[in-house]
Amino acid sequence: MGFELSPPVQLGGEFADEASRVPRASFDDRLPSLAGLHTPEEDSWFFRNRVYRDCSVWGVFERDLLVGIVAFRPAWIDQLYVLPTHQGRGVGASLLNVARTGAAQLSLWTFQRNRGARRFYEKHGFVAVQETDGCRNEKREPGVLYRWVKDSE
Repeated sequence: MGFELSPPVQLGGEFADEASRVPRASFDDRLPSLAGLHTPEEDSWFFRNRVYRDCSVWGVFERDLLVGIVAFRPAWIDQLYVLPTHQGRGVGASLLNVARTGAAQLSLWTFQRNRGARRFYEKHGFVAVQETDGCRNEKREPGVLYRWVKDSE
């Protein structure tokens, strides 16, 4: 039996190193061919100096363990990752709802072969609007641009 998950909380810069480990664990599990592209130190630097500079960062904890993160800015989700052991438990959906709060639309990129992420985004109302061959991203992976538009009420 697992522990109870926290509601999403905004993460200050003191969580940058911990937050950088969530995407790494997810990549290593779901896309092992991309494992080792960056060192843990490079991942931490990126979060401290880029993600926290440009985005609002939120996370979900199970006890003291950060199990999911979302980093977003106006109209864009830059990062949304959940530890593989915690996927399917509502962590991603709760983080996605934080990013949607007050947004009229959101866009994000994922990899074409990341079927789990694609199913998740499509389940939550995102629509694929563009595909690329990967020649313009660092990982050289074909990508998909997704967009969500808030329903008019």
